[in-house]
Amino acid sequence: MSAHRDDDAVKRYTEQFGNLLAETGWPRMAARVFAAILSSVSGRMTAAELSDQLQASPAAVSGAVNYLLQLRLATREREPGTRRDVYVVQDDAWYQTMMSEDASLVRWSESLRKVLDASGDGTDAHRRIRISLGFIDFIGEEVKGLSERWIKRKAELDAEIDAELG
Repeated sequence: MSAHRDDDAVKRYTEQFGNLLAETGWPRMAARVFAAILSSVSGRMTAAELSDQLQASPAAVSGAVNYLLQLRLATREREPGTRRDVYVVQDDAWYQTMMSEDASLVRWSESLRKVLDASGDGTDAHRRIRISLGFIDFIGEEVKGLSERWIKRKAELDAEIDAELG
């Protein structure tokens, strides 16, 4: 594996990845911030570094970071010996987000069951809600299976990467 890093290419492709995320519904600045932290050498960046790299205002970066924190795609840490916050994207950011979405699915299912009970058997609304509930429950079950398979696959990837590095 090559140790050479082409910073210009990384920035260009990172911006493209951020744009792809934005095209799928992410807020544009949050997508750019996530991509920037993800592709940074350390996986850690301060708000000032993000603002400088993305040529964005501190307010825009702050809003984007808060969005990522809510989704658990990034965490906030204190830089040792300073009062500056550092924003971090963990290796398992996608997994953590999926697991938080799984908790949302449970809450959605519980809430929809109440709507279903009140919607009146045989009504069009009852049918739509029941199908929605069925889909949400189905996705919840699939996420559990995906989680188990991902944990196994991640261990394989970790071993593969560790072997390549050294």
